[in-house]
Amino acid sequence: MNTKRRPLLALPAAALARPSLAQAPWPSGPIRLIAPFPPGGSVDTLSRLLQPHLSAELGVPVVIENRPGASGAIGTATLARSPADGLTWAMVFDTHAVNPALIANPGYDTKRDLTTVMLVGTSPMLITTHISRPWRSLQEVVAAAKARPDTLTYGSIGNGSLAHLTMSLMQKAGGFQVVHVPYRGGGPMSAAAAAGELDMPMATNAGLGGQVGQTLRPLAQTGARRSTLFPDLPTVVESGIPGIDALAWWGVIGRAGVPEPVLRRFHVALGKALEMPEVRARISGPLGIEIVGSTPEAFGSFLDTQMETWGRVVRENNIRSE
Repeated sequence: MNTKRRPLLALPAAALARPSLAQAPWPSGPIRLIAPFPPGGSVDTLSRLLQPHLSAELGVPVVIENRPGASGAIGTATLARSPADGLTWAMVFDTHAVNPALIANPGYDTKRDLTTVMLVGTSPMLITTHISRPWRSLQEVVAAAKARPDTLTYGSIGNGSLAHLTMSLMQKAGGFQVVHVPYRGGGPMSAAAAAGELDMPMATNAGLGGQVGQTLRPLAQTGARRSTLFPDLPTVVESGIPGIDALAWWGVIGRAGVPEPVLRRFHVALGKALEMPEVRARISGPLGIEIVGSTPEAFGSFLDTQMETWGRVVRENNIRSE
Protein backbone atom coordinates (compact mmCIF):
# COMPACT_ATOMS: atom_id res chain seq x y z
CA MET A 1 0.00 0.00 0.00
CA ASN A 2 1.20 3.47 -0.87
CA THR A 3 1.43 5.39 2.39
CA LYS A 4 2.84 8.60 0.96
CA ARG A 5 1.22 11.51 2.72
CA ARG A 6 -0.79 13.95 0.70
CA PRO A 7 -0.28 17.50 2.03
CA LEU A 8 -3.29 19.48 3.14
CA LEU A 9 -4.16 22.43 0.96
CA ALA A 10 -2.94 25.56 2.71
CA LEU A 11 -5.16 28.41 3.80
CA PRO A 12 -4.25 31.91 2.67
CA ALA A 13 -1.75 33.35 5.12
CA ALA A 14 -3.91 36.42 5.61
CA ALA A 15 -6.78 34.28 6.83
CA LEU A 16 -4.61 32.68 9.49
CA ALA A 17 -3.07 35.94 10.59
CA ARG A 18 -6.21 38.01 11.12
CA PRO A 19 -6.23 39.53 14.63
CA SER A 20 -9.99 38.97 14.81
CA LEU A 21 -9.38 35.23 14.72
CA ALA A 22 -7.73 35.26 18.14
CA GLN A 23 -10.11 37.89 19.53
CA ALA A 24 -13.36 36.23 18.49
CA PRO A 25 -15.29 34.94 21.56
CA TRP A 26 -15.49 31.48 20.10
CA PRO A 27 -16.02 28.74 20.94
CA SER A 28 -18.21 29.84 23.83
CA GLY A 29 -19.47 26.36 24.67
CA PRO A 30 -19.66 22.75 23.47
CA ILE A 31 -19.60 22.16 19.73
CA ARG A 32 -22.04 19.82 17.99
CA LEU A 33 -20.79 17.81 15.03
CA ILE A 34 -23.88 16.30 13.41
CA ALA A 35 -23.47 12.89 11.77
CA PRO A 36 -26.61 12.56 9.62
CA PHE A 37 -26.39 8.76 9.50
CA PRO A 38 -26.72 5.99 12.11
CA PRO A 39 -23.84 4.83 14.32
CA GLY A 40 -21.53 2.28 12.72
CA GLY A 41 -21.36 3.81 9.24
CA SER A 42 -18.45 5.68 7.69
CA VAL A 43 -19.76 9.18 8.50
CA ASP A 44 -20.14 8.29 12.18
CA THR A 45 -16.76 6.51 12.27
CA LEU A 46 -14.91 9.42 10.67
CA SER A 47 -16.62 11.96 12.92
CA ARG A 48 -15.65 10.06 16.06
CA LEU A 49 -12.10 9.64 14.82
CA LEU A 50 -11.70 13.43 14.51
CA GLN A 51 -13.71 14.28 17.65
CA PRO A 52 -11.03 14.09 20.39
CA HIS A 53 -8.49 16.01 18.34
CA LEU A 54 -10.97 18.77 17.53
CA SER A 55 -11.87 19.01 21.20
CA ALA A 56 -8.21 19.23 22.24
CA GLU A 57 -7.45 21.90 19.63
CA LEU A 58 -10.52 24.06 20.35
CA GLY A 59 -10.55 23.61 24.12
CA VAL A 60 -14.23 22.63 24.41
CA PRO A 61 -16.17 19.37 24.24
CA VAL A 62 -17.13 18.24 20.74
CA VAL A 63 -20.30 16.17 20.82
CA ILE A 64 -21.21 13.81 17.96
CA GLU A 65 -24.95 13.92 17.36
CA ASN A 66 -26.42 11.21 15.11
CA ARG A 67 -29.45 12.49 13.18
CA PRO A 68 -30.14 9.79 10.58
CA GLY A 69 -32.82 9.72 7.92
CA ALA A 70 -33.64 10.78 4.37
CA SER A 71 -30.12 10.03 3.05
CA GLY A 72 -28.62 12.57 5.42
CA ALA A 73 -31.16 15.33 4.78
CA ILE A 74 -32.68 15.22 8.27
CA GLY A 75 -29.38 15.86 10.00
CA THR A 76 -28.44 18.50 7.44
CA ALA A 77 -31.76 20.28 8.00
CA THR A 78 -30.94 20.34 11.73
CA LEU A 79 -27.73 22.20 10.91
CA ALA A 80 -29.59 24.59 8.59
CA ARG A 81 -31.98 25.51 11.43
CA SER A 82 -29.20 26.11 13.95
CA PRO A 83 -27.84 29.56 14.82
CA ALA A 84 -24.93 30.78 12.71
CA ASP A 85 -22.69 30.91 15.77
CA GLY A 86 -20.15 28.24 14.82
CA LEU A 87 -21.27 25.83 17.52
CA THR A 88 -22.96 23.40 15.11
CA TRP A 89 -21.35 21.71 12.09
CA ALA A 90 -22.00 18.53 10.13
CA MET A 91 -20.01 15.75 8.52
CA VAL A 92 -21.78 14.94 5.25
CA PHE A 93 -21.43 12.17 2.72
CA ASP A 94 -21.79 12.10 -1.06
CA THR A 95 -25.60 11.93 -0.69
CA HIS A 96 -25.39 15.62 0.23
CA ALA A 97 -24.84 16.43 -3.45
CA VAL A 98 -27.73 14.21 -4.58
CA ASN A 99 -30.44 15.20 -2.10
CA PRO A 100 -31.36 18.54 -3.72
CA ALA A 101 -32.34 16.67 -6.91
CA LEU A 102 -33.87 13.70 -5.09
CA ILE A 103 -35.93 15.25 -2.29
CA ALA A 104 -38.59 17.82 -3.16
CA ASN A 105 -38.40 19.64 0.18
CA PRO A 106 -35.37 18.60 2.25
CA GLY A 107 -35.92 21.43 4.75
CA TYR A 108 -33.04 23.59 3.58
CA ASP A 109 -31.51 25.20 0.53
CA THR A 110 -27.97 23.91 -0.01
CA LYS A 111 -26.72 27.17 -1.52
CA ARG A 112 -28.58 29.60 0.73
CA ASP A 113 -28.52 27.93 4.14
CA LEU A 114 -25.20 26.09 4.24
CA THR A 115 -21.51 26.74 3.65
CA THR A 116 -18.60 24.46 2.82
CA VAL A 117 -15.68 23.99 5.22
CA MET A 118 -13.52 21.09 4.02
CA LEU A 119 -13.56 18.14 1.67
CA VAL A 120 -12.03 15.60 4.03
CA GLY A 121 -11.44 12.71 1.65
CA THR A 122 -12.61 10.46 -1.17
CA SER A 123 -12.84 6.73 -1.80
CA PRO A 124 -14.06 4.35 -4.49
CA MET A 125 -17.02 2.15 -3.68
CA LEU A 126 -16.47 -1.58 -3.66
CA ILE A 127 -18.84 -4.04 -5.27
CA THR A 128 -18.63 -7.15 -3.13
CA THR A 129 -20.31 -10.47 -2.53
CA HIS A 130 -20.64 -12.64 0.56
CA ILE A 131 -18.11 -15.46 0.73
CA SER A 132 -21.00 -17.95 0.63
CA ARG A 133 -21.79 -16.83 -2.94
CA PRO A 134 -20.00 -18.51 -5.88
CA TRP A 135 -18.92 -15.46 -7.90
CA ARG A 136 -15.25 -14.52 -8.20
CA SER A 137 -15.55 -11.53 -10.53
CA LEU A 138 -17.98 -8.82 -11.56
CA GLN A 139 -18.24 -10.48 -14.97
CA GLU A 140 -19.61 -13.63 -13.30
CA VAL A 141 -22.23 -11.66 -11.38
CA VAL A 142 -23.31 -9.81 -14.51
CA ALA A 143 -23.65 -13.10 -16.38
CA ALA A 144 -25.79 -14.50 -13.54
CA ALA A 145 -27.93 -11.37 -13.53
CA LYS A 146 -28.47 -11.59 -17.29
CA ALA A 147 -29.50 -15.22 -16.94
CA ARG A 148 -31.98 -14.39 -14.16
CA PRO A 149 -33.05 -10.72 -14.47
CA ASP A 150 -34.38 -9.00 -11.34
CA THR A 151 -33.45 -11.82 -8.98
CA LEU A 152 -29.99 -10.91 -7.68
CA THR A 153 -29.87 -8.16 -5.06
CA TYR A 154 -27.49 -5.34 -4.30
CA GLY A 155 -27.49 -3.25 -1.15
CA SER A 156 -26.81 0.45 -0.64
CA ILE A 157 -27.06 2.96 2.19
CA GLY A 158 -30.31 4.32 0.74
CA ASN A 159 -32.35 5.44 -2.24
CA GLY A 160 -30.46 8.06 -4.20
CA SER A 161 -27.14 7.12 -2.65
CA LEU A 162 -24.05 7.13 -4.83
CA ALA A 163 -24.11 3.31 -4.93
CA HIS A 164 -27.73 3.40 -6.11
CA LEU A 165 -26.97 5.93 -8.86
CA THR A 166 -23.79 4.16 -9.93
CA MET A 167 -25.48 0.77 -10.17
CA SER A 168 -28.26 2.37 -12.22
CA LEU A 169 -25.61 3.53 -14.70
CA MET A 170 -23.93 0.13 -14.62
CA GLN A 171 -27.15 -1.71 -15.43
CA LYS A 172 -27.76 0.52 -18.45
CA ALA A 173 -24.19 0.23 -19.71
CA GLY A 174 -23.89 -3.50 -18.97
CA GLY A 175 -27.35 -4.63 -20.06
CA PHE A 176 -28.38 -6.42 -16.84
CA GLN A 177 -31.02 -5.97 -14.14
CA VAL A 178 -30.64 -6.44 -10.36
CA VAL A 179 -32.86 -5.58 -7.40
CA HIS A 180 -31.98 -2.60 -5.21
CA VAL A 181 -32.24 -3.07 -1.44
CA PRO A 182 -31.80 0.30 0.30
CA TYR A 183 -30.88 0.63 3.99
CA ARG A 184 -30.91 3.57 6.38
CA GLY A 185 -27.16 4.08 6.45
CA GLY A 186 -23.90 2.16 6.39
CA GLY A 187 -24.34 0.53 9.79
CA PRO A 188 -27.57 -1.35 8.95
CA MET A 189 -26.32 -2.20 5.45
CA SER A 190 -23.03 -3.52 6.82
CA ALA A 191 -24.89 -5.75 9.29
CA ALA A 192 -27.05 -7.16 6.49
CA ALA A 193 -23.94 -7.76 4.39
CA ALA A 194 -22.27 -9.67 7.21
CA ALA A 195 -25.34 -11.87 7.59
CA GLY A 196 -25.26 -12.79 3.91
CA GLU A 197 -28.63 -11.19 3.21
CA LEU A 198 -27.42 -9.51 0.00
CA ASP A 199 -25.89 -10.83 -3.20
CA MET A 200 -23.90 -7.64 -3.76
CA PRO A 201 -23.27 -5.26 -0.85
CA MET A 202 -21.99 -2.01 -2.39
CA ALA A 203 -20.29 0.71 -0.35
CA THR A 204 -16.87 2.09 0.47
CA ASN A 205 -14.43 -0.03 2.44
CA ALA A 206 -15.28 2.18 5.44
CA GLY A 207 -19.01 1.67 4.92
CA LEU A 208 -18.57 -2.10 4.78
CA GLY A 209 -17.17 -2.13 8.30
CA GLY A 210 -13.86 -3.95 7.77
CA GLN A 211 -15.50 -7.03 6.27
CA VAL A 212 -13.77 -6.92 2.89
CA GLY A 213 -11.42 -9.88 2.67
CA GLN A 214 -13.20 -11.46 5.64
CA THR A 215 -16.92 -12.13 5.18
CA LEU A 216 -17.07 -10.18 1.91
CA ARG A 217 -15.21 -10.91 -1.34
CA PRO A 218 -14.43 -7.77 -3.38
CA LEU A 219 -15.29 -7.96 -7.08
CA ALA A 220 -14.63 -4.48 -8.48
CA GLN A 221 -14.12 -0.83 -7.51
CA THR A 222 -15.96 2.16 -8.97
CA GLY A 223 -13.20 4.76 -9.43
CA ALA A 224 -11.53 5.60 -12.70
CA ARG A 225 -8.27 4.19 -11.32
CA ARG A 226 -7.44 1.46 -8.84
CA SER A 227 -7.15 2.58 -5.24
CA THR A 228 -3.87 2.14 -3.39
CA LEU A 229 -5.65 0.06 -0.76
CA PHE A 230 -6.84 -2.48 -3.34
CA PRO A 231 -4.24 -2.34 -6.12
CA ASP A 232 -5.11 -5.82 -7.39
CA LEU A 233 -8.86 -5.16 -7.58
CA PRO A 234 -10.06 -4.21 -11.08
CA THR A 235 -12.21 -1.18 -11.74
CA VAL A 236 -15.72 -1.54 -13.13
CA VAL A 237 -14.43 -0.31 -16.49
CA GLU A 238 -11.66 -2.93 -16.46
CA SER A 239 -14.39 -5.49 -15.71
CA GLY A 240 -16.15 -4.69 -18.99
CA ILE A 241 -18.70 -1.98 -18.12
CA PRO A 242 -17.75 1.36 -19.69
CA GLY A 243 -18.21 4.91 -18.45
CA ILE A 244 -18.15 4.35 -14.68
CA ASP A 245 -16.18 6.77 -12.52
CA ALA A 246 -17.73 7.32 -9.10
CA LEU A 247 -15.96 8.28 -5.89
CA ALA A 248 -17.62 8.51 -2.51
CA TRP A 249 -16.60 11.54 -0.45
CA TRP A 250 -16.84 13.00 3.03
CA GLY A 251 -16.88 16.69 3.91
CA VAL A 252 -17.62 19.13 6.70
CA ILE A 253 -20.19 21.87 6.25
CA GLY A 254 -21.42 24.73 8.42
CA ARG A 255 -24.35 27.10 8.72
CA ALA A 256 -24.39 29.93 6.20
CA GLY A 257 -23.56 33.21 7.91
CA VAL A 258 -20.99 31.77 10.31
CA PRO A 259 -18.41 34.54 10.84
CA GLU A 260 -15.44 34.10 8.53
CA PRO A 261 -12.84 33.99 11.35
CA VAL A 262 -14.84 31.25 13.08
CA LEU A 263 -15.10 29.18 9.90
CA ARG A 264 -11.37 29.58 9.27
CA ARG A 265 -10.53 28.62 12.86
CA PHE A 266 -12.63 25.46 12.63
CA HIS A 267 -11.00 24.66 9.30
CA VAL A 268 -7.56 24.95 10.91
CA ALA A 269 -8.67 22.62 13.72
CA LEU A 270 -9.88 20.05 11.17
CA GLY A 271 -6.59 20.29 9.31
CA LYS A 272 -4.58 19.71 12.49
CA ALA A 273 -6.74 16.71 13.38
CA LEU A 274 -6.12 15.21 9.93
CA GLU A 275 -2.36 15.67 10.37
CA MET A 276 -2.27 13.45 13.48
CA PRO A 277 -0.33 10.30 12.53
CA GLU A 278 -2.82 7.94 14.18
CA VAL A 279 -5.72 9.64 12.38
CA ARG A 280 -4.00 9.49 8.99
CA ALA A 281 -3.09 5.84 9.51
CA ARG A 282 -6.68 4.90 10.34
CA ILE A 283 -8.25 6.94 7.54
CA SER A 284 -5.91 5.85 4.75
CA GLY A 285 -5.56 2.29 6.06
CA PRO A 286 -8.62 0.43 7.38
CA LEU A 287 -11.12 3.05 6.18
CA GLY A 288 -9.58 3.21 2.71
CA ILE A 289 -10.10 6.97 2.35
CA GLU A 290 -7.67 9.20 0.49
CA ILE A 291 -7.27 12.37 2.54
CA VAL A 292 -7.86 15.63 0.67
CA GLY A 293 -8.12 18.33 3.36
CA SER A 294 -9.27 21.05 0.94
CA THR A 295 -9.89 24.74 1.44
CA PRO A 296 -13.52 25.85 1.90
CA GLU A 297 -13.47 27.37 -1.58
CA ALA A 298 -12.16 24.20 -3.26
CA PHE A 299 -14.82 22.13 -1.51
CA GLY A 300 -17.47 24.58 -2.73
CA SER A 301 -16.36 24.13 -6.34
CA PHE A 302 -16.17 20.35 -5.92
CA LEU A 303 -19.70 20.26 -4.45
CA ASP A 304 -21.11 22.33 -7.32
CA THR A 305 -19.72 19.81 -9.82
CA GLN A 306 -21.03 16.82 -7.84
CA MET A 307 -24.51 18.34 -7.58
CA GLU A 308 -24.62 18.96 -11.33
CA THR A 309 -23.28 15.51 -12.27
CA TRP A 310 -25.43 13.35 -10.02
CA GLY A 311 -28.50 15.57 -10.22
CA ARG A 312 -28.50 14.87 -13.95
CA VAL A 313 -28.31 11.10 -13.28
CA VAL A 314 -31.29 11.34 -10.91
CA ARG A 315 -33.37 13.19 -13.49
CA GLU A 316 -32.40 11.08 -16.49
CA ASN A 317 -33.10 7.82 -14.64
CA ASN A 318 -36.25 9.05 -12.89
CA ILE A 319 -34.88 7.99 -9.50
CA ARG A 320 -37.14 8.62 -6.50
CA SER A 321 -36.34 8.98 -2.82
CA GLU A 322 -38.77 6.20 -1.89
